[in-house]
Amino acid sequence: MLRDMCCVKIMINLKRLIKSFKYAFKGLYKTFREEQNLKIQSIAACLVVILAVYFNITRTEWMFLVFVIGLVILMEIANSAIERVTDVLKPRIHDYVKEIKDIAAAGVMVASLIALVIGIIIFWPYIMI
Repeated sequence: MLRDMCCVKIMINLKRLIKSFKYAFKGLYKTFREEQNLKIQSIAACLVVILAVYFNITRTEWMFLVFVIGLVILMEIANSAIERVTDVLKPRIHDYVKEIKDIAAAGVMVASLIALVIGIIIFWPYIMI
């Protein structure tokens, strides 16, 4: 009986987990569909991955690339969420709303600049050979 209760609990958690993934993919799809910058960053990421395969970069270089690609995409998704939350406040626009959006956009920009620097550090030796 105890074993059956554990299985039921696992089934409930598994259903909740599947539902959570469904919502997450729905949010990712919506963000990708509606956010131009995420599309641009995804295209850039694909080009970087193609270059990485072409130059046969090292495992360590792959780790850095995957990390910064993920960082930029994560920041863009967070920026989009922050913009939507602040848009709820639109009827009562406040200077802070603009500042919040600017700060979130700055986070994306900093992540993108970090990715650019790491990309240059990784690819420069391959390109200059």
